[in-house]
This record gives sequence, C-alpha cells and structure tokens, in this order.
Amino acid sequence: MEQVNVTDIVAQGERLGLRCVAGSPEGVEVSGVEIVAMDDLTSASPDRLVIVAMPDGAVPRPYQVDIAIRRAIARRCAGLVFVGDFPIAETARSLADRGGLPVLMSTATPSELAVLMDRTIRGDAEEALSRAEYAIARASALAAEAPGRPVEAILDEVGAALGVRLSLIEDPGVALSRPDAVCVGEVPVGRLTADRDDASVAVALPVIAALLSRTLQRELQARFGPVRSRADLIIELIFAESSRIDRLTVEATRAGLPVSLSHAVAWLTSTHRDDPERRPPAVLVSSVELHALQLVDRREEVWHLATFHDDIVMVASEETGAPDHQRRLRDVMESVVAHAGSVAGEEWAFTVGLGTPQSGAAGLRQSATEARLAAEAAVAGGRAGRIEVTDVTGLRRVLLDFYASPLSRSLLDDILTPLDALGPERAAIAIRTLVAYLGHRNSLTRAGEALNLHPNAVNYRIRRIEQTLGLDLTEPDVRFAVELACRVRLIASRR
Repeated sequence: MEQVNVTDIVAQGERLGLRCVAGSPEGVEVSGVEIVAMDDLTSASPDRLVIVAMPDGAVPRPYQVDIAIRRAIARRCAGLVFVGDFPIAETARSLADRGGLPVLMSTATPSELAVLMDRTIRGDAEEALSRAEYAIARASALAAEAPGRPVEAILDEVGAALGVRLSLIEDPGVALSRPDAVCVGEVPVGRLTADRDDASVAVALPVIAALLSRTLQRELQARFGPVRSRADLIIELIFAESSRIDRLTVEATRAGLPVSLSHAVAWLTSTHRDDPERRPPAVLVSSVELHALQLVDRREEVWHLATFHDDIVMVASEETGAPDHQRRLRDVMESVVAHAGSVAGEEWAFTVGLGTPQSGAAGLRQSATEARLAAEAAVAGGRAGRIEVTDVTGLRRVLLDFYASPLSRSLLDDILTPLDALGPERAAIAIRTLVAYLGHRNSLTRAGEALNLHPNAVNYRIRRIEQTLGLDLTEPDVRFAVELACRVRLIASRR
C-alpha cells in the first residue's frame, strides 16, 4: 500500500472537519492514528498522528499546548491533533515550525476523528466509499445553488472534498457513453479528469460529471436563452415575403433584435466529401451552435445565431460604417469551421459564404441571401470547404444565384452539353472563345485581340461551335442564353 502522508490527511480536511494550524504537513509520512491523553504524550508512538484527549472536552491552555508540541516532537510523532476551536499562540507556532511537526485542529469528537483518519490512512474500500459519498454530496449541493459560480471554482471545491485535483478537458468528440463525459444536453463538451486514480475517484467521477453537465446546461441556458429565442425570428425575417417585412421588423425590435444596425451574415453548410446527399451527424449542429455562442459571448459586436435545416446562420451586427465588419465575422467563422471539423471528422467539408454588411431589416435579408448563395455556389462549383466572400459589384451574385439553383444549372448545362462531348480541353477552348466573341458583341476583331488570334481563326472556331451546338448565334435570345451559360460555367470552374 502506498505510504500516506499528513498532506493527504489535510486534503480531506473538509470531510474530516480538520485544518492545519501550525507546522507544515508536506512530506510527513504517517503510519497510523492514536488517541492519547495530554499527560501521556511522553508515551506516544512515533510516526503516528496523535489526537490529544482533554478531560471533559476542556480547552488546553497555551502553556499546555507548548508542552504537548515539545513532547510530540521528542517522540517523533507524525502530527498532533487538538480537538476544539481555539487560537494557537505564536510560541506554539514557532515550536511546531522548528520541530517540523504539523499541528492540526478538528471539531469532531476524538473517537469519530480517529475512525475517519484511520480509514483514510489505511485507504480501504470503506474509506473510498465514504470519500466518494462526501464528494458527491458536495457536488449535489453546488449544483443546486444559484447559477453564476465558475466551473473552475466548482471543480476546486468538489476536488478538495474528493482529495484530488479535478479538471475539465475540452473534447467535443468525446463519446457520451464514457463515464467521465461532460455534455450540454446531447452535445459533448469535454472529459472530467482527476490527477490521480483510486477507488473513490472511480465511484464519484461519473456522478460528478453528470452533475456538472446539468450545471453547465442551466448556466448556458441562462446566458444564451434570449439569443436562441430570437433564432426563429431571424430565419423568418430572411425568408419571409416582402409584404411581411414591416410587421416582422416590429416583432424583431420588440424581441431585442437590433434590426437598425448594420448586419453581416455568414452561412455555414456541411457536405460529405464522398456522398453529397448524406446528412451530417445529429450532434454536429448543436455542438457548433454551442461553440459559436461561447466564442462570441464576450465580443463587442452583437451576435445572433440561427439554424436552417443542417445549416448555421451567424449574424454580426454593428453600427453602420464600422470598419472591418466582415473581417471580424470571417475570423469567428474560421474558428467555428475548425471546431466543426474536429467534431465531424475529415470526411466532412464545411463551406462558409460571407455576405456584405448591410443596414436594417432589408439589409439583413440581403446579406443573408448573399451568404447563402455564395456557400451554395461554392459547393455546386466544387469548392466545398472554403470561405467564399460575395462580390460587391452585384453581377457575380446574379450568376451565383443561377448556378446555385439545380434547375437553372441543369438548363444552362444542357446548352453546353454538345461541347462537353468534345472532351474537357476542347470544351474549355470553345467556352473561352464564345465568351470573348459574345462579350464583344460578335466582333471577330475584338474577340481575336482578346484571344490573341487572327479574326479569321475566331470566325472558323465560331462556325464550328455553332454547328456543334446547333444554334444560331445571330439570334439575341440565343446569344444571351449561351453567354450566360458560359460565364456561369467559368465561375464554377475557378478554384
């Protein structure tokens, strides 16, 4: 059995009703405990904690304490324990320090104290269960208290009751079936660990982890409840018909959503790298939501978060004209993406679309639309896993909107299907030729300059392309449809 020292006994001070009042317990080994009358200290056993018994529970006088310490030092006792609560004179403290004798004091009766300390020293199953029960009771009492106490403070108090140092290790991928798992609802947060393992830790740790999970859930509900309550309103505001915007704006203002500010929206969507139709793990959205809320909790901007199916919508609101508005949103989303990847694994890609900062309720809708289209177009164009920023010109947004729509993309791809049959390289040359020709109003000369070709060569290519497509590029509607299809294809092909 591992040798116990007085420091281990003092670590159980709260449970034993024990405290060190003089001398240092550090490194002082103890082999047992005994109760000795004040007058019999000359026969006390070495290396033992000696509980001083006073007749009828009397309080020893200062000179008696000094004598007791001298005798315990002479007998090489591991420590001296007085029962009661009285001040220790400076002379007694000085004697204990010089003699290396820890002096303890307890409010328990000598017999009760002897039994508890003996169990602690022997470290048997009964002592382990007693320590575990006390730690669980302390954890239950702390969990029942009003919210606001930091998790670190709770772990310090419960750890002191258990006699170990407890730590919460962040691990969003921990399995909920683990006995040391700490979670908020169904969202894993981390693992509860102790600096040493023994029977009491094995018994108490799962219960303490469960109580800590409940405490965290209550605390986070109190902190983020108002933000979550506005999530549905944000989604409704983004997708509602224009005729309902005024009424929704009033509701949003009443709910505390600062619609009058400038809003930049990020839209996060997840896709499986091998199966685009596969839905992400059920816990992913909840885990990302919790991480994002904690991440922005202390930031100066006003943040809101909403979920739409399996997507996450982040809204950063600031005063109109605030510098680097979109950059700060991007910084947050980079951390959110990193967390999502640690939860879901490498087989999942997380794509973020960033909208431009826009003011008011209509601006929030516009920024959200930009962000959604940028994310969807990136996924559709084979650029999943990136953070896409919406352009400010507006033209590319229109093209992205076309390409993000499966129906529009299918119709536009149908136009170019005959070119695809020529092979990737020849199809790419044909599309660049078409863009140069149609973009310069069917001018062979200007198209030749753009392509570094003779106008006759451009004309030859165009005639061949017309034959392949079976279309007449002199028709205005045909020209528009073909140029749109080519430009959207070029956007999709960029990396």
